[in-house]
Amino acid sequence: MSPLTLVWANLKRKKLRTVFTLGSVAVAFLLFAFLGALGRAFSVGLEIAGADRLITMHKVSFIEPLPLAYVNRVRNLEGVAEVSHQSWFGAYYQDPKQQFGLFPVEFDAQSEVYPEYKVSPEQWESLLNTQAGLMLGRAMANQLQVEVGDRIPLSSTIWSQQDGNQTWDFEVAAIYEGKADGSDEMQGFMHYDYFNESRSFGRDAVGWLVTKIEDPERAPEISAAIDAMFANSPTETKTSDEEGWAAGFAAQIGNISLIVRAVLGCVFFTLLLVAGNTMAQAVRERTGELAVLKTIGFGDGRILRMVLAESLTIALLGGVIGLLLGFGFVAAVRPGVAQFLPGLAVPPNALVIGIVLAVLLGLVTGLLPGIRAMRLKVVDALARI
Repeated sequence: MSPLTLVWANLKRKKLRTVFTLGSVAVAFLLFAFLGALGRAFSVGLEIAGADRLITMHKVSFIEPLPLAYVNRVRNLEGVAEVSHQSWFGAYYQDPKQQFGLFPVEFDAQSEVYPEYKVSPEQWESLLNTQAGLMLGRAMANQLQVEVGDRIPLSSTIWSQQDGNQTWDFEVAAIYEGKADGSDEMQGFMHYDYFNESRSFGRDAVGWLVTKIEDPERAPEISAAIDAMFANSPTETKTSDEEGWAAGFAAQIGNISLIVRAVLGCVFFTLLLVAGNTMAQAVRERTGELAVLKTIGFGDGRILRMVLAESLTIALLGGVIGLLLGFGFVAAVRPGVAQFLPGLAVPPNALVIGIVLAVLLGLVTGLLPGIRAMRLKVVDALARI
């Protein structure tokens, strides 16, 4: 009889216990995949942040506007390649609870600052020639169920037109796709001139500036120069690189990476205790059988390998099931939460790390029972029967 046959027979001995143990392992690895995806969703902004982009906002608060005139003043600084600006519009379609990021921009400057947003030449030309043209990310367009050429009314929780109407008419002129992995496709952009000429208040103001610089190594120097330019003015500024700006928003939520690691640590420690106890109990129940195997010629090393094989089988099988369920779960919930967590996706290395963790789990939980089985004396074992 081969060792694999014995391993399979032992796993079927207590079917319910084996199923529950596999379930525990699978749930742990499902959480591993989901929490990994959650952690990535909060950090993906840092991963794709441009090293050559600076964000300039009001020194007092992010919600305070900046004068439009700041754009050209920053653009004339040495080392600056291009300057774009954005403002929060607060758009929603039909349901006010389903807001998404819609930003009035100057599209020519925007395309230079964010070259990772890819649009076909035909759609780009149409966008530039359509005053009420709207450019949506592919994921956002799919959620709104619109295509290029569709007309769509969007309402704002903040901005009204001069007639008091808070519903703005747009034509979907372009749909972009993010070139970088994790690029935010759950947002949209509109013409700043259309927005600025139609709004009832706040004319000639913008939310923040996005500056593309020629040399990323000069980011601290140029940031200081921008803030010095507007120092002691009625509207002082605070400038940081895009990664630092994104990290500041993430920090308002908390150290997500630490929280994820802490939860996973607790889950796997509990799993270690459960699986280890299961393996120890399984070996104790087979004391007499192990003695018989040793009597007919099974060596200590072979006994150890057999116990480890059983433990590894449970860990690997449960781990693979859990990882596959985790990938499927994340894929299922991603469309529903993409508006808030556009980067939600299981990390590319999660499968490899998960398999390694499963192997380690199987070795750790099976090692001690295996050593006890290996050291078992035939006389002592038969005496317990």
